[in-house]
Amino acid sequence: MFKSARKSIFLFSSLVLIAVIFAGGYFFGQSSVKPEIIFGVQNPELGQPAGADFSIFWDAWSKLQAKFVNNDKMDFQKMIYGAVSGMVKSLDDPYTVFFPPTENKKFQDEIKGSFEGVGMEVGIKKNQLQVVSPIEGSPAQKAGLRAGDKILLINSTSTSDMSLEEAVNLIRGPKGTRVALTVIRQGWDKSKEIKITRDVIQVPSLKLEFKDDGKIAYIKLSQFSAKAGNEFAQAAVQILNSQAEKIILDLRNNPGGYLEISQDIAGWFLSPGQIVTIEDFAGKQEQKIYKAQGNYWLEKYPLVILINQGSASASEILAGALRDDRGIKLIGEKSFGKGSVQELEELKGSSSLKITVAHWLTPKGQLISEIGLEPDIKIEITEKDYENEKDPQLDKALEIIKEIK
Repeated sequence: MFKSARKSIFLFSSLVLIAVIFAGGYFFGQSSVKPEIIFGVQNPELGQPAGADFSIFWDAWSKLQAKFVNNDKMDFQKMIYGAVSGMVKSLDDPYTVFFPPTENKKFQDEIKGSFEGVGMEVGIKKNQLQVVSPIEGSPAQKAGLRAGDKILLINSTSTSDMSLEEAVNLIRGPKGTRVALTVIRQGWDKSKEIKITRDVIQVPSLKLEFKDDGKIAYIKLSQFSAKAGNEFAQAAVQILNSQAEKIILDLRNNPGGYLEISQDIAGWFLSPGQIVTIEDFAGKQEQKIYKAQGNYWLEKYPLVILINQGSASASEILAGALRDDRGIKLIGEKSFGKGSVQELEELKGSSSLKITVAHWLTPKGQLISEIGLEPDIKIEITEKDYENEKDPQLDKALEIIKEIK
């Protein structure tokens, strides 16, 4: 999640719809540079550690300029941005990213509009690129990709040691073009190549159905987009005006979205003042507590929640809050475990830096990042279930909600 213009937004992993490219740059100079003002990084104003010796950078820069044989390949812009990118990459955090000017503009533009790509969220977990969740109705979902699939190759390029942004850049592309992903799935004996034709992606937010002769409201929340708050409010009014007595909230394959929307939706189910989530800065500043502020009109309804490997960030916050505050049962599979907070810092020359600054905790203080939420009732969907279009997780949720008085 990153913060910009006073809004908190989850960008779990990176949408493969978003272009994030390490290229372009800032003009540094055409002559050998040995700045006299930097002898190390012992700068108290910047709070740099006394033991770090920045002079090695200038030493390497000077020797490259003096001795590198292919002088025509020395692009000072790329060298500087490559150095910054390498510094950021050394932190081993896939969500802390440097954007040169061109890529920063693409990033800013594309998070606001519709996208062309395959329509899935990807992330790095335990140093392995994998599918977080395919978007419903997207080319990725239609091609058979599922949450948890590990991506080994993009076209013919290995994803080993590949950054998240590099993977995104290779997977996304214009409508009508194709990309081949070699994936391995739990239960498979060997990997398979899946070819996908890219398209314009329209991301759905919410679907409402009534089950069991109208007595159970089923809400499928696909993401916490800007419009999801209003859509949920409309669905809530429909539920209040219906004969529904109980609710199933399906957060499977929901990769997240705006924190404010998650907090807003939590307010329909929680009393005002109950904790939704805690933002923890590891002691660098005081924790920030987010509380329910809604009208709590759905608080009286018995509720169960569906989660799986594709439930991440904002969906984990909502599920964790309702579990901790109301004892709501979580059904399905362990969630992804993306509970970190990103801030977008604007840098000189129209570049930017997305930095992980904090972690999210559930109301009872459980860390979400890299851990995820364990379901109270674990139910897996097998290959046979997929082939027969069965949903044992939803079946179990219906069974459990009927038993709740």
